[in-house]
Amino acid sequence: MSQFKNTTGYIGSELLHTPGGVRDTYGVECENKLNVAGKVHDVMKSYGFDDIQTPAFEYFDIFSKERGTASSKEMFKFFDRGNNTLVLRPDMTPPIARCVAKYYREEQMQVRLCYTANTFVNTDPYKGKLQEVTQVGAELFGDASSDADAEMIALTVESLLSSGLKRFQLEVGHADLFRGIVEEAGFTPEETEKLHELIESKNFFGVEDLLDNLTVSEGLKEVILKLPDLLDDFDEAAKFVKERCQNKRVLKALDRLAKLDNILKIYGFTDYVTIDLSMLSHYSYYTGIIFRAYTYGTGEAVATGGRYDGLVGQFGKDTPAIGLAIVLDQLMLALTRQNILDEKLVSGCILLYPKELREEALNKAAALRKSGENVQLVRKSSQKDIDLYKDYAKRMNKEKLLYLKDKTVVEEITFK
Repeated sequence: MSQFKNTTGYIGSELLHTPGGVRDTYGVECENKLNVAGKVHDVMKSYGFDDIQTPAFEYFDIFSKERGTASSKEMFKFFDRGNNTLVLRPDMTPPIARCVAKYYREEQMQVRLCYTANTFVNTDPYKGKLQEVTQVGAELFGDASSDADAEMIALTVESLLSSGLKRFQLEVGHADLFRGIVEEAGFTPEETEKLHELIESKNFFGVEDLLDNLTVSEGLKEVILKLPDLLDDFDEAAKFVKERCQNKRVLKALDRLAKLDNILKIYGFTDYVTIDLSMLSHYSYYTGIIFRAYTYGTGEAVATGGRYDGLVGQFGKDTPAIGLAIVLDQLMLALTRQNILDEKLVSGCILLYPKELREEALNKAAALRKSGENVQLVRKSSQKDIDLYKDYAKRMNKEKLLYLKDKTVVEEITFK
């Protein structure tokens, strides 16, 4: 490690850099990120969601395999003084489910909670994926209806629109479609897992090879292979599946998707929504509607969500639930690459003053702040020319420089 010496001893120059998978956000980028997060949060509040904050780390068992959340190897684990295993939260849904079971145990009606928080997933940092991700999300408890499904999808669409994003598609599926098909096919857990991996990776040549080596009816084989292509007309897609599969879970899932499709037409958001019968759930705790939103400029989803009616019950309260998460880092990447963000964002002003006008400057700054201005006070050095302060204001993306020359004269220099 290369080193340099300072007053406290030797430190490595590498310490100026972040570990793999995490990054600093500052300046205009940070301001834009906070601005977009605020807009999305405002939409969620407008739908009646109340804020909640949970700890950045929880007991390991909150995210255990039985919960159907992230795998153990994907978690950042450490120990407290009592030798309990703790983890940085890889997912916001289980902690909020825990809170609902604890604080709303007797509530029989809806509970609506929203959050802005970071999640931490211990993936390979050299694959280019962030290990710390900011999410703005909402969770709706106590409502098992298709209306709740539709409302959360509508909320996702409105949240993305509020960010400035215009070109995106929200893909909607149902977790029980795949489960019902493999149930009817009689696949073993190992065969099911392999098929799941191949479909999720969009390797349909591999899917076809796998099915050729398994005992499965021609009708079910045709359904599995055709599912990714059944996107244009949901009614026709549902008919195609029903003619070849009579599994109760599959039929119930198709009926739920039909109801959802009809409600979304009332919202007027059908142009943003595609029903994808081949969609698979990433987390096994999903029990019903699942969805992900994609746009140009990023290969990852900018929003995810789904219904998880069994998860809260694992914490002691039997209640249905559905949630969504806007993946803010991916959304910001898309907004940047689509040139939607203001890369030269200007904000506030600098009030420059000589030390003999300190009192006047403080009073002026207080008055400007009271009127809604963002004001940075800078005392002028007699050794520095005014041009140096102008350049500094531009570097700091300030809207203007106010120079207090005497008790009554203020020179205004704008940078728009």
